[in-house]
Parts: sequence; structure tokens; C-alpha cells
Amino acid sequence: MPISPSQNASAQILLVDDNFLGSAARRSVLEELGHRVITSGTAAEGLELCGKHRFDIVVTDYKMPKMNGVEFIVRLRKLHPTTGVILISGFADTLGLDEASTGADIVLQKSNNEVPQLIRAVNRLLRKQQQPSRKPAASQPASKTEKRKSRP
Repeated sequence: MPISPSQNASAQILLVDDNFLGSAARRSVLEELGHRVITSGTAAEGLELCGKHRFDIVVTDYKMPKMNGVEFIVRLRKLHPTTGVILISGFADTLGLDEASTGADIVLQKSNNEVPQLIRAVNRLLRKQQQPSRKPAASQPASKTEKRKSRP
């Protein structure tokens, strides 16, 4: 199945993974979609790159030597709190890794469906970044449905 270019092409993406083959495969897919991709083989190198460059999205593996993906995300959030982060792990289900426990915006389980899931996740984060920030719900007027529900 050919990969069609993303509507949100040309995002700057950092891939952090100590597995060269996995990183190369993800890079290939994302570049085919029109994104600019930089890879890092260690979390420490990834943080160094984040100190020098601004990335739209960071995709990180969970299991890496010296610093796992969650530790990396904690440090990344201190540098760039609004950067979109995708955590990919073969252990996501086993370890119960999710967005709340990792600090990632999206957590993906490594599987046969990883490529289409990664593409959807990247596109979702890019769309979210392009949306104008909305006011908190409490400051917005109630919808017609909410008004009807609040009537006695």
C-alpha cells in the first residue's frame, strides 16, 4: 500500500531509538510523507538535539539504555512543554504504559499496525498544534443542549 503525502507535510520530527533498524524504518515512512526527520540513537543525544533545535514532534522508544523513554519525556517537557510526543514500546500493554503514566501525548504499542498508527498519531498531533487555542469550557457560553438540560 503506497503512503500518500500528509496534508501537514514538512514537520520537523525527532526520532529517538537505540534500535537502528526500527529508527530507519520509521524515518523512511515519515520522510516519504514529506516530514524532515532527525534521528538520535540515545536519549541523552536526543535531549542535546532538543536543546539546539525546535521539533514539532518527538517520537521516542521506551526501552533504551541509561535513560528510558519516560525519563526522556520528563526532561524534554522541561525544555519544550508543548512539543508533541509519541512514545512507542513493545511493552506498552504489558507495563500499562499510557498517556497519563508517561507524559506522552500518544502511546503506541509496537505491532504489525505500527506504521499506520504512527502516521495517524503524527497527523493528529500536527492538526492539534495548528488549531487555535480554545478558551476553557467554563468561559464559553453553554450550548443549546446544555441550556435545555439545566432547565427545571
